[in-house]
Amino acid sequence: MKLATSKLPSAGPIGELVTEMISAPPADTLSAEPAEEAARLVALVEDPLADDDLQLALYLCFELHYRSFPEVDPAWEWDPSLLAARAVLERAFFDALEAAVGPGEPVAPAEVGDLLFRLESEAEGVSLSRHLEVNADIEEFREFVAHRSLYQLKESDPHSWAIPRLDGAAKTALLEVQADEYGGGRVERMHQELFKQTMRWFGLDLTYGGYVGVAPAATLAVNNLMSLFGLHRANRGAILGHLAAYEMTSSLPNRAYANGLRRLGGDPAATAFYDEHVEADAVHEQIAANDLCGTFARDEPELAGQVLWGARCALAVDNAWATTVLDAWAAGRSSLRN
Repeated sequence: MKLATSKLPSAGPIGELVTEMISAPPADTLSAEPAEEAARLVALVEDPLADDDLQLALYLCFELHYRSFPEVDPAWEWDPSLLAARAVLERAFFDALEAAVGPGEPVAPAEVGDLLFRLESEAEGVSLSRHLEVNADIEEFREFVAHRSLYQLKESDPHSWAIPRLDGAAKTALLEVQADEYGGGRVERMHQELFKQTMRWFGLDLTYGGYVGVAPAATLAVNNLMSLFGLHRANRGAILGHLAAYEMTSSLPNRAYANGLRRLGGDPAATAFYDEHVEADAVHEQIAANDLCGTFARDEPELAGQVLWGARCALAVDNAWATTVLDAWAAGRSSLRN
């Protein structure tokens, strides 16, 4: 399996525009040229959700707000020229989401919890978890873990952007979920750390972001969606809906992942991450749907529809990713980019 190198990765001219910028010292003056060039290049993109170049470039921009890259000057995080170029990529991504999922629609705040559970029960899509439980060989499972490492090594971080944007009971509910995700104060119980045990069993590179350079657009879009929602206060309803969708659709798939890994000989350390989520997410789904999203919708009724839209986007983008992976395996090729 090909690993990402220390060099900033790109997958085309949009990525090269971003990497060339952040590989150099930030300029002292604002320039409109990067945004104009980004707009020209984005206009040539047929499908922003499936475009490796656009999604990787956007991922690189977003990553500056997380742990960034050793070779990048921290000042790039808030550089206005880069932010202007990023805004062009974000708009293309957002418009493509609306085209794929449809726009958000107003809903009654009191119905948000029930509607989230209905959305979860009616969700249809390919069953990647079933394939991994029953049919996947060890190389396919290893690839699956490499894909997921982009998120799992910073699990919950995108959703934590919502904490300072909430108040009262909704904030308390989010903190209850996040406290579990971060191990309840114990480093070794952090879900990010438990996932490293799974990666270690497969002999994968434990470096944070080590597989960004080989991740296809579908994988990057899963991660970019969280950042798009989490980094913008205007999308605070959407990031909560996204979290609810994740918690409500996680328990059964994680049981399947654990079973599949045990079938392949995985030891308790390797399966601990998935076993933990079977129990934790069964509890979190109630908190996320009712205590978090339901309370938030009552507090900010004008954003109740955005909560449902965020959940729909999460399910749609994740299903597109699962389809991409399974289609690659069915064709006898790697699901990672070469």
